[in-house]
Amino acid sequence: MTKDWWRRAATTTALIATAVLPASSSTAIADPAPHPAPASHTRSVGTAVDAGPLKLPEPPPVGVVRTELAGLHVAPPHSMDGYSRAKFPHWIKQHGECDTREVVLARDGEDVKQDEKCRAISGTWFSEYDAKVLTEAKQLDIDHVVPLANAWRSGADQWTTPERRKFANDLVHSQLIAVSAPSNRQKGDKSPDKWAPPRHAYWCTYARAWTDVKHVYHLNVTEPEKVKLREMLDTCEQ
Repeated sequence: MTKDWWRRAATTTALIATAVLPASSSTAIADPAPHPAPASHTRSVGTAVDAGPLKLPEPPPVGVVRTELAGLHVAPPHSMDGYSRAKFPHWIKQHGECDTREVVLARDGEDVKQDEKCRAISGTWFSEYDAKVLTEAKQLDIDHVVPLANAWRSGADQWTTPERRKFANDLVHSQLIAVSAPSNRQKGDKSPDKWAPPRHAYWCTYARAWTDVKHVYHLNVTEPEKVKLREMLDTCEQ
């Protein structure tokens, strides 16, 4: 049942161009540029909201990610003063009635069926964090690989609301994944030095995704976080 969801998942060009990316501001955030991967999977989606084959770019190769990690700014966490999840508006409408959550559920599952309001009513999902197979959408959370609160402590406290909205609904990079609710809630807003997926086989992909998101958005890391990410990247096949 194990699958590399990064290769299976996807988003449509029109969806990204029209819904995910707000107007830029003066804050220094890298212009999102997806890392294309070949189409490998399609799934059934209700005809009323069918967005066609879906797929999400895979994180960069480990060699590229090691370079990205070396370039990240190391700094102590910022204060949580003023933080609120409401300052990262989500889930936004992405395609008709489909919000970000429903797009990710359709993208990450097998044989996903949706109703006329784009809600997943059946399907099968493999939770990459803990290897659980799930058959009901309510059993899943959509995880921000780099959690919102962690992003706040890493520099997003200086962003505008549109920039935080973009980050919270980013389908261009490897920032969103459907996983079991218990694994997501166990993770909370912890960085990799405080929580890593129980499924050790996923460490390579997780570390590549985490590092690339921080690189793209110019977010800081702590020294223990950086050390742990290096350890996780060492599990990648060379």
